[in-house]
Amino acid sequence: TMYFARGIETTGLMHVSYLIQMIVGLLAGKPIESKEPPRSAAANVFFWGRVLLSAAILGFALAVTLSALFAGNTTMWEGVPEAVSVILFFLLMSVVGMLEGMQIAFFAV
Repeated sequence: TMYFARGIETTGLMHVSYLIQMIVGLLAGKPIESKEPPRSAAANVFFWGRVLLSAAILGFALAVTLSALFAGNTTMWEGVPEAVSVILFFLLMSVVGMLEGMQIAFFAV
């Protein structure tokens, strides 16, 4: 629901996506346009704190997932090398990301 989504947005759990957006904008050479007024100093500190928290949580989750994949602590079939499990993980995560992007694009039209 909308309230649940706003709650997650308030926690800053997904704020690393703003960092990725800014990096992609810089690499593309296009400024990011916003209809919001510039943030105050306190709001800026709060924003970047949530970005750092989000990046730390994402890094921890990635470290735990990769260590489990390399240690063989998965439900992958016997005989499949750990490197193949990691490749499959990133391949399937890429597919999920593309499907999410398509879903956003379909509803935006």
